[in-house]
Amino acid sequence: MIDLVKELKDIKSVGISGHIRPDGDCVGSTMAVYLYIRKNMPEIDAHIYLESPPPVFECIKDIDKVEDPKAGKDIVFDAFIMIDTVKDRSGDAEALYDKAKKRINIDHHITNPGTDSDVNFIVPTASSAAELVYECFDEKLMDTEIAKAVYIGMVHDTGVFQYSNVSPKTLNYAAKLIGYGFDFSTIIAETFYEKTYLQSQILGRVLSESILVMDGKVSVGHIDQKMAKFYNSHPFDYDGIVNALKQIKGVDVAIFMHELPDHKYKVSLRSTDRIDVSEVCAYFGGGGHKKAAGVVMEGNFYDVVNNLTARIEKQYAERTDQRI
Repeated sequence: MIDLVKELKDIKSVGISGHIRPDGDCVGSTMAVYLYIRKNMPEIDAHIYLESPPPVFECIKDIDKVEDPKAGKDIVFDAFIMIDTVKDRSGDAEALYDKAKKRINIDHHITNPGTDSDVNFIVPTASSAAELVYECFDEKLMDTEIAKAVYIGMVHDTGVFQYSNVSPKTLNYAAKLIGYGFDFSTIIAETFYEKTYLQSQILGRVLSESILVMDGKVSVGHIDQKMAKFYNSHPFDYDGIVNALKQIKGVDVAIFMHELPDHKYKVSLRSTDRIDVSEVCAYFGGGGHKKAAGVVMEGNFYDVVNNLTARIEKQYAERTDQRI
C-alpha cells in the first residue's frame, strides 16, 4: 500500500495514464487519481493521457481533460503514474513514462512483473486497479466525484460485484464509496448494462454467428473489418460481447476477437476456474487475470482460433480428470 500524497511530496508535475483501449477500470482509476491530485495537490501540474475514453464515461467529472499522449511528447514529468497495466500496453504514453524522473505503477494483473518502476503497488488478488487506487487515498481527502470514479472502476472490473475477484474488502470499499452520496444505481445502469441500438445489433450478430468448439466447452465470436465497416462501429461498441459468449451453458472459455489492420486480431478471453486464460494469453505475448485476459495475435481467424484452442487443450490435458 502506498500513500499518494507522500509519494508526490515536492513533485511539481505528474502524468497519469493506463492501457490502450481503456475499459471502465482503467478510465475510473486513472480519472480518480487525476481528480484526487487536482483537489488535494493543486500546486502540481497534472495531466491525464488516455486513448479516447468510451462516451459512456462522460459522467465522470473532468473527463474532457483527458489528453492524447502525443500532446505531451516533449514533457519530462517529475513523476508518472501508470495504472492498470504494464508500460508496454500504454501506447504512446510509454515514452512519457520512461522519461519521468519517478515512475509509479499501480496494477492488479498477475502478469505484471513490476520491473519498470521506481514504486510498485501490484496486488494480483485485488478486484480492480480502482480498488488499489482507493487504498492509496486518504478517505478524508476524497469527495463525491472522486468516489464515483473509483466506484465505476470497481463496478466494471467485477461485473457489478459478481466475479470471483470480489472479496469482503471489495464490498466494504463499495459500501464506503456509495456513502459519498452519488447515484450508484444509475451509474451501474448507464455505464455497465445500457447498450445503444447499434451495440445491441452487433451483439446479436456476433452471437448468431458464433461457434462452439472443443465439444462445446469453448465459444468463439468475432468481428472482421468488413463487419466493423458495415456497422461503422468502434472497439467500445464491443464491450460485453465476450461476457455474453461466456454465459452460454456448458462453456468454460469464451473467445471474442475483432480484426485489426495488418492481419491482426484483438482477442479477449473469459473463463471458469477450469482454465487459466492469463496463461493462454501470456504464451502469445498478452496477459491479464486467470479468468479474464487479452492478447493481440497475427493471422487469419482460423489460425488464431487454432492456436488459442491448442493452448486451452494443453491445460485440459494437464488436468486429466477434465480432458475433453
